[in-house]
Amino acid sequence: MTGETVAPLRLRAVHAALLLGAYAVVTLEVLSAFDALNRWSIAFVWLLFLAGFLGWWVRRGRPVMQPARRWSTARAWWSAATTMERLLVVVIGGLLLTELVMAILAEPNNFDSQTYHLSRIEHWVADGNLQAYPTAIQRQISLAPGAEYLLAHLRLLTGGDALYNLVQWSAGALCVFAASRIVAQFGGGRRAQLLTAFVVATTPMVTLQASSTQVDLIVAGWVVSVATLVLDDANRKATLRTAAWIGLGFGLAAVTKATGLLGTAPMLVLWGLAQLRLAKVRGLARVAGTSVAVLAVAAMLCAPFYYRNYQEFGSPLGSSRLTDSVPMQRHDPAAILVNGLRIGQTALDTPIPPLSHAVASAIEGISRAVGVDPQDRDITFGVTHFPVVAWYPDEDRVSLPIQGTLALLGLLFCAIRPRRFTESAGLLRAYVLVVAIAGFLYAATVKWQPWGNRLIVFALVLAAPIAGLWLDKALARRFPARFVVVTVVVAALSATLAVGYGFPRRLVGKGSLFTTSPVDTRFLRRPQWTGDFLWARDQIEASGAQRIGLVQQNDNWEYPWWVLLPGREFVALQSVIPKRPPARPADVDAIVCTGDLTVCRKIVPKDWTLTTHGYVAYAHR
Repeated sequence: MTGETVAPLRLRAVHAALLLGAYAVVTLEVLSAFDALNRWSIAFVWLLFLAGFLGWWVRRGRPVMQPARRWSTARAWWSAATTMERLLVVVIGGLLLTELVMAILAEPNNFDSQTYHLSRIEHWVADGNLQAYPTAIQRQISLAPGAEYLLAHLRLLTGGDALYNLVQWSAGALCVFAASRIVAQFGGGRRAQLLTAFVVATTPMVTLQASSTQVDLIVAGWVVSVATLVLDDANRKATLRTAAWIGLGFGLAAVTKATGLLGTAPMLVLWGLAQLRLAKVRGLARVAGTSVAVLAVAAMLCAPFYYRNYQEFGSPLGSSRLTDSVPMQRHDPAAILVNGLRIGQTALDTPIPPLSHAVASAIEGISRAVGVDPQDRDITFGVTHFPVVAWYPDEDRVSLPIQGTLALLGLLFCAIRPRRFTESAGLLRAYVLVVAIAGFLYAATVKWQPWGNRLIVFALVLAAPIAGLWLDKALARRFPARFVVVTVVVAALSATLAVGYGFPRRLVGKGSLFTTSPVDTRFLRRPQWTGDFLWARDQIEASGAQRIGLVQQNDNWEYPWWVLLPGREFVALQSVIPKRPPARPADVDAIVCTGDLTVCRKIVPKDWTLTTHGYVAYAHR
C-alpha cells in the first residue's frame, strides 16, 4: 500500500463526501451561533463553497470535463470484463439506479423520522439555531444530530423534504465505493472489488434504507471512510493532511450516531499502532502531533453538540433516560455472550421457521445454562422480547443472513490463512481483528432490540471487503465456485425482493410508490392515523389558529403536523428537558394531542372544547 495511490477516483469520492459533510456541519454550527439559520445564509455559504471549489479547480489547471477519455476508459474496462463481472456491474448499477428513483419519488415515511429525525429540523428552522427547546420527545435533543445537519441544509435551500432521501442514497453509494476500495488496498483484483460492492449493495438493509431518512447508512459511510483512510497510512508515515481527513471521518461518525464510535475507535487504534511501528524515537513527536490533529479535527465537528448536551443534562451523552435504556447494564462475560448470540440470531434470521425456532431455542438454552435470563431487562431493550421475526424486508429490522454469513466465513478464513488472500498478511489479520473487536464492542455495550439489525450495518460494511476477498478466492476452486454462484444469485434475488416489495417503500403491491398518494405514503407505517391527522388539520385550518400547542409522548409522531400545517407555529405544552419549560396553554390558539388522551385532558383548560378523533384530539377556546 505504498507508492501509487490505490483506486484514486474512489479516494476522491471519499474525500469529497468527508469535505461536504464537514462543511455542512461546521457552517450550520457557525450560523446557529448567530441565530442565522435561514435560506439566505445557507445559500450564501454554499455559494462560497462553490466559488472556492472553482478557484481550486482553476489553480490546479484541471480541464472542466474529459468525457471522451472517461468513455474510452469505461469501454476498455467493459471489453476486458468477464461475463460474471459484467453481471455484477449490472446488478449493482440496477439496484443503485432503482433506489435512486425510489428516493426521488418517495415522501419520507420512516417511523423514527416522524418522531424526531425530521421534527428537530423543523424546530431548528423555526428557531434559527440549534439550541435545545422544550419538547416531550427527548430523542429530538439528546441523540446525535449529524445526519439531520445534512438534511437541514436541504430543508433550508428547498423549503421542503423532497430531497431528503437522497442523503441516505448517497451514503449507500459511499459505502459501496469505500468498501470496494479497501479490497483494492489489500491487493484484490477487479472481481474481488466487484464482489465486495455486490455484498454491500445487495444487503437488504442497505437496499431498503437507501431511499429512507434513517441514519444508519450515513454513519456506516463515515466509518468505512475512516477504515480506508487508515489503511492508506498503515505502511507510511501519516502527515497532517492525512490525519485531518481521518479526523473528519471520525468527527462525522461521532456527531451522527454513537455506534459509529464502535467502528471508528478500533480503526484509530490500528492507525496509531501502525504509526508507532513506523516511527523511530525521533518520530514519536510526529506521531503525537498527527494524533492530536485527528482528535482536534474530530472535536471541531462533534464538540459543540456534546457540549450543548452537557449544558442541558449534565452529561455529554444526554438524558439519563436514554443512556440507561439502550446501553448494556451488565458487562459480565455470560451477559455479553448471551447478548451477542441473540444479536447474531436476529441478524441471520431466515424465512425458514423451523430453523429460526431451533436456533432461538438453543440460544435460550445456553442463556439459562450460563445463568442469564434471555429476557433480562439489563441486556434487553425496554419491554421487547427475544426472539422476533426479522427476515421480512422492513427497513427497521430486516435480517442479513446471506451477507452476514459470507462476512463471518471471510473473517474466519482470512484470520486463519491471510497469506492466501493478500501479500499484506499481517495487515489483513489486523484488519480482521479490528472488525471483530468492533462487533464485540457492539455486543458488550448495546442491548439486544428487535430493530438492532440496522444498528450493525456499519459492521457489515466493514466486513464486506473480507467477504469479497474470500469469495474471489473461492471462485478459483470448482466446488466452492458453485456455492459462490448460487449464493450470488440468491443474494441478487433477495435484494430485488427488498427493493420491489420492501416496506415502507415499494414498487409493486399495496402501497406502491406508483399508486399511492403522497399523504398516504407518509402514513404507510400507521395508515389508521391518516384520517385522524387530516381531520385535525381541517379543524385548525377552519379555525384560523396560528400558534398550536402540542401534547404528545416520547414515541409520538410530530413531523406530520409540520407538513400538514405549514406556516404555523408549534410549541410544546410539556417538556422533559430540565432547563426548557413548556409553553402555557393560555398562550396558544389551539391544542392538538396524540397518543394518551388522558394526558391531553389534564393539560387542556377546562373551559376549552376538546374533541377526539381516533389517535388525535383537538382543543380550542
